[in-house]
Amino acid sequence: MYAIVVTGGKQYRAAQGEILQIERLDGDVGSTVTLNRVLLVSGDSGTKFGMPAVAKATVTGEIVEQGRSRTVTVFKKKRRKNYRRTKGHRQSFTKVRITGISGV
Repeated sequence: MYAIVVTGGKQYRAAQGEILQIERLDGDVGSTVTLNRVLLVSGDSGTKFGMPAVAKATVTGEIVEQGRSRTVTVFKKKRRKNYRRTKGHRQSFTKVRITGISGV
């Protein structure tokens, strides 16, 4: 059984027991999270598609880790003009262990 969920403007394929690294969600490690925007649910009884979301379908999970990813270096340069700028960015993320999928 799996589901396609939307969170943080991105789509993820979630299956029971899987760990997903998604955009940062509020909450402490060990707390539960409910993802309500489910686009597709597939199980033994068949597949349900949403238009745009499946009604009454939810994916629940437990927060495993809150962290920040590796640094992405942004470097700008204009040749022959002595213009150079270096900047870095670290994106925050949340690791979630999927504990349940309902709505089939």
